[in-house]
Amino acid sequence: QALLVESGGGLVQPGGSLRLSCAGSGFNFGAYALRWYRQAPGKERELVAYIDSIGVRRDYGDTVKGRFTMSRNNRENTLYLQMNSLKPDDTAVYYCNAPLINLWGQGTQVTVSS
Repeated sequence: QALLVESGGGLVQPGGSLRLSCAGSGFNFGAYALRWYRQAPGKERELVAYIDSIGVRRDYGDTVKGRFTMSRNNRENTLYLQMNSLKPDDTAVYYCNAPLINLWGQGTQVTVSS
């Protein structure tokens, strides 16, 4: 069974940092481009970042560009999202996604608050 499992969320103060992880299993992780999405209460799901299968091409949403960095380790089947200079507007549930196989994780909550 193909799975994506996110971890690393939590409560952080404005200006702080968090590193999210997404562990893949049950499929050829290194063959697929991956995305991070987020969804805040009452808002639509938002694309945060994209990375190609080998980690060369990366794209970011305008709201996180310059603050978030997406990376992957295909030997360990793990995707990362380093989030710096966090703002209250970054509060959301964060999901990893493999779009070509429509695979989603269960999400991890990030709350930015003083």
